[in-house]
Amino acid sequence: MDIKILGPGCKRCAQLEERTTEALGELGLEASITKVTDVAEIAGYGVMATPALVLDGTVVVSGRVPSTSHLRELLAAT
Repeated sequence: MDIKILGPGCKRCAQLEERTTEALGELGLEASITKVTDVAEIAGYGVMATPALVLDGTVVVSGRVPSTSHLRELLAAT
């Protein structure tokens, strides 16, 4: 599973990474998490509000930090 966190590196971006890592651990999954801070690359995903979460090339969350339980649901469905 390829996970990208899109954003400028703000507090909410760090929070999204932390919760995503926590959800992966709870599910017993391993994945690489890449931080994308380049504005052009973020725009290439069609994201206008950060932070955003990309799972295997698909934007699944944009403009907010979901709860760990919601992230578990998203990760389990992938």
